[in-house]
Order: sequence, then C-alpha cells, then structure tokens
Amino acid sequence: MGSEWLPLFPLEVVLFPGADLPLHIFEPRYRLMTRLCREQKREFGVVLVRTQGVSRIGCTAEIVSVTREYPDGRSDLLARGRRRFLLRAVSDELEYLQGDVEFLADREGPLDTEGRARLLATFNDVFRFLLQRNPPPLAELEELRLSYRLAELLPLELDFKQALLEMDSEAERRESLRERLEAWRTELEVVQRRRRKASGNGQGR
Repeated sequence: MGSEWLPLFPLEVVLFPGADLPLHIFEPRYRLMTRLCREQKREFGVVLVRTQGVSRIGCTAEIVSVTREYPDGRSDLLARGRRRFLLRAVSDELEYLQGDVEFLADREGPLDTEGRARLLATFNDVFRFLLQRNPPPLAELEELRLSYRLAELLPLELDFKQALLEMDSEAERRESLRERLEAWRTELEVVQRRRRKASGNGQGR
C-alpha cells in the first residue's frame, strides 16, 4: 500500500482503525508535532510502548478536533485511528520521532455469520458483567471493523489488543477475540457463582 515517513507518538495505548483517541498534549515536542500535523493535514503514527522499545505494528491517527486550548500552550485533542502500518525504521533527527512506515491492508475473505452471532452474544455477556450496564448499539458497525470496535469497548490487556492489531484478517481477529471472551466469560461465571454462594450461606467455597 506504499510507505512514507510519519511523525510518531509512542504511547501506552493500542489504537485501532476507527477508534477515538483523546489526547492531552503538554510536552513541547508533541505540541510542535501536533501543530504541524494540523497545519499540514497530516496523520501521525501511534505505537505501543513496551519495555524493549516500541511495537513494530501501529495505527495512524488523524486529528479530528481541538477540544480545548490552554494559555500555557497545552491542548486537548481528539484523534481517530485510520490505517495500520509496519514500522520499518525510526529517526530521531527532529525534536520528535519519525518512522519509515509501510501501510498494511487486510487479507480479504468470507466472514462467518454464525461466528459473528456467537461473538456478539459473548461480548454482550462480558460487557454487562464487567460494566453493569447494557452495551451500546452495534447495528451500524462497519463489518470489517467489528472486532476492533468490540475490543475497544472492553478493558482487555494491551498485549492482546496489540496481537489483534497485528492480525491481517478480520476473520482471524474475530476468532481470536471470541476465544478470549469465552474464556473470560467462564472465569466471570465462576466468580459470580462464588459470590452468590457466599451471600447465601456465608461461605466462599
């Protein structure tokens, strides 16, 4: 899909295509970077920070709006994920990091209707248990981003989210997410049974 040099914003966040990312910009280098991106209508790359460095697969972000500007130069921005990329090289010649990135496309393939229904049912169960409310309406979701949207709505581990981002097939992402959520639902059901038993007879075993 082509390559180019992008400004990089390393964060302890996994950004998915289509996901919103609120940002509080306070460091001078990122004030400069985001100002230039706004002026030039450019995207920047978001990469997950890890102990050994940054992840090689990231997602570009487009600045959608400036929600607040402070007198001291800080600002609050709303960015949105756009395109996955492979980070091929990093340069620190400027005040902020830049990356030589190659944009990635998903492999096309059939999507299982029955598998989609199982995934959504499991997601709904986990969401209600964890957040104690109904999940948001999902009928209008873009089919090829369903897995991203569901993963975005749950407090999943960063490593798992990064693994999803690195997959190049929506079918593969859905299957991995379904397996993770089914295992999680089983764990939550065990916790729920123990709570009910404890509240019923005062014993947790």
